Amino acid sequence: MKTATQNEPDLTGIHVWLLLWKAFRAVESHSMRSVGRFEMGITDFGVLEALLHKGPLNAKQLREKVLLTSGSMTTAIDRLEARGLVARHDDATDRRARIVQLTTEGRKLIECVFAQHRDEMEAALAEFSSEDRAQLLPLLRKLGRVAETTFHAVPQPTGVEGRREE
Repeated sequence: MKTATQNEPDLTGIHVWLLLWKAFRAVESHSMRSVGRFEMGITDFGVLEALLHKGPLNAKQLREKVLLTSGSMTTAIDRLEARGLVARHDDATDRRARIVQLTTEGRKLIECVFAQHRDEMEAALAEFSSEDRAQLLPLLRKLGRVAETTFHAVPQPTGVEGRREE
């Protein structure tokens, strides 16, 4: 964005954030429509996708993969279990933990959903060449690391640190 008083693009942190936020919202909306056709939200998709690609996991491992709080993860697993898509079993190595795994029905569903979602997300990024993507990925990783480090270095008002919108 160029202002009336200057010919250079706006490179301020707030402007970069605004563009990133708008781009994320557009891609997120595309993603939500994609998986929504299968009567699931992004959280359920994330859990099923993690189990598809990582195999059976305990709730803590799933939380780390899907970036959910403990309570939200329990709710998601309960919901998926009620639909017959996942099952919980005792962990043979840790009596306190339960292992979550895909059922046959869950595996069939997520394989189908994942294939369609992969194609639809590819379509959303069709105008990004391999070279564009190769440049973008390390920049996004760097942004995430720097933002996380900066956030944790700045004192937060009471009740804000560690909170997330879900």
